[in-house]
Amino acid sequence: MSTMVRDAGFTADRAWAAGVRRWVGSVVQTDNDGATAILRITLGAVMFPHAAQKVFGWFGGYGFDGTMGMLTGVVGLPWLIGLLVIVFEMAGSIALLTGTLGRLGAAAIATVMVGAVATSHHQFFMNWAGTQAGEGFEYHLLALAMSAAIIAKGSGALSLDRLLARRSA
Repeated sequence: MSTMVRDAGFTADRAWAAGVRRWVGSVVQTDNDGATAILRITLGAVMFPHAAQKVFGWFGGYGFDGTMGMLTGVVGLPWLIGLLVIVFEMAGSIALLTGTLGRLGAAAIATVMVGAVATSHHQFFMNWAGTQAGEGFEYHLLALAMSAAIIAKGSGALSLDRLLARRSA
């Protein structure tokens, strides 16, 4: 192999690596905002028990097999989409709780919320009186708004993203 071809490959590898570093830097970039941290930690704390129901069967959940059966059988999702719902909810909640790749975690939770509204929750108000079929989607709107703020601002204070951002700078 000629030196010119090897050098071109080396330059392309370095350019790719620099691009990846810039992308990671933009994902983890955040300030020391306490309000954003409160949103992130609260959303993660609310979503984690739901994810644990789906994955482990904790808190009265059906576990992985039961949840997959419900998502593919009752809801009618393809197997891969059902799997992604579970993975996004678990990984997203952990990312939010730890403040690690918080923007991606918030995007994962937002994706699950949009999917839930599109497939299962077709009315606005909660079913407090028990007179409506199903539940409303106002909870999902709150989770979407919180996710949007985290996607826009980053993980905020008390996050591993702040440490990663300092290293990538």
